[in-house]
Amino acid sequence: MISIDPTVLSIRENYKFLSGSIIPRPVAFVTTQSLEGVLNAAPFSYFNIVTEEPPMISVSIQHLNGKMKDTSRNAVEQKEFVVHISDETYVDRINETAKPLPSDESEVQYAGLTPVTSTRISVPGVKEASIRMECVLEKAIPLGGKKDSPSCDLLIGRIVYYHIRDDLYQNGRIDPNGLNPVSRLAGSSYAKLGEIFELTRPS
Repeated sequence: MISIDPTVLSIRENYKFLSGSIIPRPVAFVTTQSLEGVLNAAPFSYFNIVTEEPPMISVSIQHLNGKMKDTSRNAVEQKEFVVHISDETYVDRINETAKPLPSDESEVQYAGLTPVTSTRISVPGVKEASIRMECVLEKAIPLGGKKDSPSCDLLIGRIVYYHIRDDLYQNGRIDPNGLNPVSRLAGSSYAKLGEIFELTRPS
């Protein structure tokens, strides 16, 4: 087994080890809105559940050239965002939103996605998603980097409304096969759901 001290590695080398080891990772497709009313959208694979009481999720957004990305800045300023679950039906258009556009241009419009009004917050979601979660910002935590220059913003969102495609909702549960989620691997590689198996937790 190879043993390596992460402090001797470059940022890129650490990224490759992390993104290649922690797989598969669910992909959050996040919409936010600027103070000027521009609807921003971008995918993030540093994404997971925080707690179910109340329901909260986390999205870690890396800084770009030492600055907050539009998603972080908008979420912090507006205190709201929408998280969509990425799935096979629109993953190509999600990928298009990863293109670096100026802050005054909408990735939703660029990718040909359809804005849809939210129920509890002012930020729209996108109609193409099978599951979307309206969130209010519970906390934004700058982390990593140096004292005055963090490397990321950890956004904790409290879910205030769920939207789930009708056929996915079965007896209070979500059908994973019907959802067909996609997950991120390393580099440009993604994965589909694949084989499902069960393990019973010991009591």
